[in-house]
Amino acid sequence: MFPVLKPSMPLFALAIACAATPAHAQNAARLPAAMPALPALQTPAGQALPQAVQRAQGILQDTASSGLTQLRRLEIEKRLRLHRDVLDTDNKGAPVLRSQVIAIDPAPEALQRARSAGFAVIDERSLDGLDLRIVVLRSPDGTGTRAALRKLRRLDPAGSYDFNHVYSGSAAVNAQVSTAASATAPPSKAVRIGLIDSGVSGQHPALAGVDMKVWGCEGEAHPDAHGTAVASLLVGGAAAGSTLYSADIYCGRPTGGAVSGFAQAMAWMARERVGVINLSLVGPDNHLLQRAIQALAARGHVLVAAVGNDGPAAPPLFPAAYPEVIGVTAVDQRQRALPEAGRGRQVDFAARGSQLRVARPDGDWDTVRGTSFAAPLVARAAAQLIGAPGEAEAIRVRAQLIAQAVDLGSKGRDNTYGHGLLDALPTAAVAETR
Repeated sequence: MFPVLKPSMPLFALAIACAATPAHAQNAARLPAAMPALPALQTPAGQALPQAVQRAQGILQDTASSGLTQLRRLEIEKRLRLHRDVLDTDNKGAPVLRSQVIAIDPAPEALQRARSAGFAVIDERSLDGLDLRIVVLRSPDGTGTRAALRKLRRLDPAGSYDFNHVYSGSAAVNAQVSTAASATAPPSKAVRIGLIDSGVSGQHPALAGVDMKVWGCEGEAHPDAHGTAVASLLVGGAAAGSTLYSADIYCGRPTGGAVSGFAQAMAWMARERVGVINLSLVGPDNHLLQRAIQALAARGHVLVAAVGNDGPAAPPLFPAAYPEVIGVTAVDQRQRALPEAGRGRQVDFAARGSQLRVARPDGDWDTVRGTSFAAPLVARAAAQLIGAPGEAEAIRVRAQLIAQAVDLGSKGRDNTYGHGLLDALPTAAVAETR
């Protein structure tokens, strides 16, 4: 375990103490999901940090990432315990819908072999707008989800099959209720922007004047804190005539959003020709998700996603890690990367993701942090630059965002801040610091 340190203890002492801690103890330490950023160590110009301090900095970073990743795993394990009848896991422990396998564009003879092997068709539909067809299969009685996937791949080696993975929001819990009342700086023009998330409360004052088009849940409304918060950052205070296309893939379910619904929501966005789509969800790589992302990108849609809050050493999360998606990390008020934010080649831009004032479904406001809340700020900026989707337009938007970004960290693009910071924060989203 870490030695007990007083809050006033200098960072240098903290670093050295951590360097002396055994590796197994560091890995076992549990750290809070929303950690305060540590101040950078200052050294005389032109001088390198002492080797011991450099090593200690690396240990601090790795330990923080390990703790944050562990906390995410604990949250997933809790969901699995509470919903064993609905959820299972893939080979890496990621949550999936129990006894379900998705077939992507299966041949008729492949489906017949699956039926003969005891599989039943739960759902079958064409994803118009993506030129994809999916079939959700239920495994035979007594066959586990992982075994069912292996069996289908053996029956149809040339086919494309995967789990029905479950995705969740990439954000920390709210820090406090915010009562700050700021004037909103509206964007220069009306925007059309898409959101795939949980449900949105369109009655909140932050969304006044925004035309909302909704999809999912068979028309039933399931306002949720995460979806409403992200929506307020996307279009809060938007110019008259702005439209939010909101797809709810949770429908009030505590288990998360299944990739089968995720793909259907993307197909709806394609049919509606929404130029910019925000995806503040994270989860594992998935064949259906990748195919849907590729189909949207090929049609010129700009896709923006949060890189996740599993820490700098965690493996990449999807969809942000797909090359067709703009991956967004989060920084604090002093433009320092949040310690829980993911790092790597998947990071394209940074945006403010701390002390943000967001809407709540009950009409009040929250103060939040996390990469989920940085991503919509980049999507908002992109929506100012594009109308209808188009391949040339999408390329132009990326180039303009790169030109607008303020370089942070190492010179040029880096794995912490990507191309740099996009200052797209609406005034009304700035929370008072108490």
